[in-house]
Order: sequence, then C-alpha cells, then structure tokens
Amino acid sequence: MYQGAIFDLDGVLVDTAKYHFLAWQALAQKLGIHFTERDNERLKGVSRMASLDVLLSLGDQQYDTATKEKFAQEKNDLYVSYIEKMDATEILPGVTALLTHLQQEKIKICLGSASKNAPLILKRTGLDQYFDAIVDGNDVQKAKPDPEVFLKGAEKLGLAPTFCVVFEDALAGCEAGKAGGMYVVGVGTKENLPLADEVHANLVDFTGDHLFQLKKL
Repeated sequence: MYQGAIFDLDGVLVDTAKYHFLAWQALAQKLGIHFTERDNERLKGVSRMASLDVLLSLGDQQYDTATKEKFAQEKNDLYVSYIEKMDATEILPGVTALLTHLQQEKIKICLGSASKNAPLILKRTGLDQYFDAIVDGNDVQKAKPDPEVFLKGAEKLGLAPTFCVVFEDALAGCEAGKAGGMYVVGVGTKENLPLADEVHANLVDFTGDHLFQLKKL
C-alpha cells in the first residue's frame, strides 16, 4: 500500500523549463554556443553544474572549476529573476486537485527536485502548503539518475521507498525512481519515459481512482 508521494518540480508541478531555457540560452549566446530547445531537453532533471557541462560540451569548451562556478551563478541569477515573478497561474493542470486529494487521503507529500530554488518556487506559487517535506539541490550530492533525492525524500517522510510513488517528467528522474525501488508515474509520453510504470499526459489524467488503485497495490 502506497503511503507517500514524491514529486519532481519542473515540468510536473510547474513549468519552469521555459525559464531554465531562457537563462541557459543567454549564457550560451555569451559563450558563442548554439543552444536549442532540443538541447534544453537534455538538462531536465539534471543538476546545475552537470547541465553546464552539457552546454559547454555543445561548444567543445572547457574551463576551470572557478570559471564554471561563475557561469553557473550567472545562469542562476537570471533564472531567479524570472521565477521571482511567478504566481499560482503557473501551476500545471491537475496539480492542485491532485495534491488536495492526496492530503484528504492522508498520503504524505514530498518534493524531490534537483533545483536549489525549489522552496522559492513553491512559495511564489502557493504550493508550499501541501508539502510535508522538501528535498532539493541543497540536500543532495548526486544528480538523477542516482536515486539519492528520492531516497532522502522517503526518509524524510518516514517511509520505506517501496511505499512511495514518484511523479516525474524526465527520463533521468524515472530511472532514479526505479533505482530507488519506487513506483514511478511519468508525466509526458511513453516514448520519452519508457521506464515509468505508467504514463499520463498531465496530472489531470491522474484521477482519484488511480490513487485508490495505487493504495490497494
């Protein structure tokens, strides 16, 4: 019986991917690197420094650690300037209804995100009221597909991983959830998320009936 739900943030609860793209694209332009939305897909669920490595590889560029940290900070400063303007209108379809239903069913809720800005985003959108625990980029050392973020989430909820359901929109995130021994609900397409146990186009499709069935498993 599932007793906990662990959610990725970007692309599952809110659409911040567009802001990540704009910020990474600005850095890429500064460095003379061609960076497209397709390239941005490779950064989903990946840590900031790992994302920077991907971007730099597109331009076959290498820098020392200090310079890379400077670039990452520049990107993050621009990204934060975007998300500071977010509000509840940017919550993705079905999210609020699902989180409310989870609370009513006494299922514990945790955030499991690589983003170090997750608390700010939850506060700006008003979603912070639903979460019993938060694990973000400030809490983990290993990026997805390593399961660390989800295992820490289960630990914070006081649950064994096998009692938790992970909601993810990225391949690396689905891989992390499965590596952690959890049931994975993919948000997107089966083609892009082949490792997920089930896939829905969005959380509108994940109804109370689905939750009831999961609780019985």
